[in-house]
Amino acid sequence: MFAFARTLAAVALAVLLAQSAPSQSPAPSTAATTITVPDLDCPVCAKKVGTKVGEVTGVAKVEFSVEAKFIKVTPKAGAAVSPKALWEAVEKGGKNPSKIEGPAGTYSSKPAN
Repeated sequence: MFAFARTLAAVALAVLLAQSAPSQSPAPSTAATTITVPDLDCPVCAKKVGTKVGEVTGVAKVEFSVEAKFIKVTPKAGAAVSPKALWEAVEKGGKNPSKIEGPAGTYSSKPAN
């Protein structure tokens, strides 16, 4: 009988400790999104496109490489950046993206969201 009561007390204590432990939610993704732009051919044009991409909600930083034909987008902490909005920003900058790769997925045509 005493062993049963001790086991029951240990289980109750374990449950109480588990409930009082602070829960940790996963950290928001700060993974960058890469936009491939085959017709990104001059620094002036790349800067123009980068400015448009930088205006998208949630974007913290924009980097580009004319040589490698890509734009790298880093989101603000805790922000989710819309792949569709990024695609459209590149188009507003006068260029045609061919692929977007990031935490939201990989797209080779304009995303739905």
